[in-house]
Amino acid sequence: MTVDLRTEGGVTTLTFSSGPVNLYSLELHDEFDAALDRVEADLPRVLVVRAEGKIVSGGVDVAQFHARTTKADTQALYDRMLELPERFAALPVPTVFVAHALTLTWALEVALACDVLLASSKAKFGLVERVIGLTPTMGGTQRFASRAGVARAKEFVFTGTPYDAATLERWNVVNRVVAPEELDATVDAFAADLAAGPTQAFGAAKQILREFEASGVPGSVARTTAIAAELFDTEDLQHGMASFLADGPGNATFTGR
Repeated sequence: MTVDLRTEGGVTTLTFSSGPVNLYSLELHDEFDAALDRVEADLPRVLVVRAEGKIVSGGVDVAQFHARTTKADTQALYDRMLELPERFAALPVPTVFVAHALTLTWALEVALACDVLLASSKAKFGLVERVIGLTPTMGGTQRFASRAGVARAKEFVFTGTPYDAATLERWNVVNRVVAPEELDATVDAFAADLAAGPTQAFGAAKQILREFEASGVPGSVARTTAIAAELFDTEDLQHGMASFLADGPGNATFTGR
């Protein structure tokens, strides 16, 4: 199993691979942690997350669940698993998850913790924990609801049925669906555009939206001006305003600083 990082032009691509169907395991999680330590130590302008193999993931290694002998040990496992999507959600730079094929359970929960989900038209998605008598444990239910609404989240989790990418785009879970042969080029262009943008301003937008998710419009509005004012000291804002006044809109070059 591997979690590989490659950086080009401000875009870091994190690619994971674990056996034939990319099952979640604690060992794979450890590799994610090591990779994310490197990402956090030297933040890129954009992080792209994708999988190798015929599918993104077939789910989790159920043997690691079944090996737990007490409720406390089981919760400790779930607590550990929850740390993975939370680390992605906390990153202050744009994150893009790429789903080229079937994406089940933990991988979808990580995808939902990322900012943007781009999918091949061949992709399918499921939170299928009902097959073992469980409910999703890595925040997928809540994050699905934040995109699609509570009723859709209930349907999705209760049925445990994989849904196609077009349906989840209509539900606002998937941002964009493209033909399989166009997926790589679409991801590259999308990530390159974000990498050329004002990275710290994107981080501020993420912070405001986290406030919105926690406390709604009133709570997030109360924090907006303070968050935005922090951008005053960034090179990008100062250059962007000067460029706008001198050359008009769309001519600034941002460095992410």
